[in-house]
Amino acid sequence: AYRSLSMLLGSSRAGWMPVGWPFPHKNVGFFPGVLSPPGVSTSAPGSSQGKGSVSLLGSRRLFFDTHALVCLLEENGFTTQQSEVIVSALVKIMNTNLDMIYKDMVTKVQQEIALQQVMSHIGAVKKDMIILEKSEFSALRSENEKIKLELQQIKKQVMDEITKVRTDNKLNLNLEKSRVKELYSLNERKLLEMRTEIVELHAQQDRALTQTDRKIDTEVADLKTMLESHKLDNIKYLAGSVFTCLTVALGFYRLWI
Repeated sequence: AYRSLSMLLGSSRAGWMPVGWPFPHKNVGFFPGVLSPPGVSTSAPGSSQGKGSVSLLGSRRLFFDTHALVCLLEENGFTTQQSEVIVSALVKIMNTNLDMIYKDMVTKVQQEIALQQVMSHIGAVKKDMIILEKSEFSALRSENEKIKLELQQIKKQVMDEITKVRTDNKLNLNLEKSRVKELYSLNERKLLEMRTEIVELHAQQDRALTQTDRKIDTEVADLKTMLESHKLDNIKYLAGSVFTCLTVALGFYRLWI
């Protein structure tokens, strides 16, 4: 029976219409589906003229021709009761599969509701962000004012320190300038004193040199006079000695003759 059912389903796929497209049958009438949540099971048809519905997620049901399927099963060797049971099982299986498929899905209405909820949450978050931004902005503004005041105070302190350092540097420079001037004048005085001392030393040396030159000249003159006197004395002595020698020689010569 199951093998013949599978063969029947495989051979009759061309006769199946798409889901949601009820095809007409001469003995079957269709009625519009009602609103039903997912998971609503449909009862098997109790007569040869029946209609089957598969509940979808949303505001409609999916109808298909169960009577045609029952007739097709009966033509392939199934009894009426077996055909109805098979069709009922197929409807239940399809409902279960659709419930499992559409478990995590929503309808357009639910999507719009969820979108409205999300948009309301986004609006609330935006309001909270605006409020937080305003509060943060005011806090930042106050913090900026505090920082500005602190910066102004620091700037004032820095300017005071700079002016103080400048005045101190000016005073130190003036003191150093005066000290340098004093040292320069002192060095000038020392140089003048040294120059005068050097000039005096040169004068003393010149006087000493002149005195020594004079002394040398006088000594040389004295030596010259002494030499002249000694020369005369020597000449006199030599002349006397020569005359004595001549007289002695003449005396010996006379004696010898």
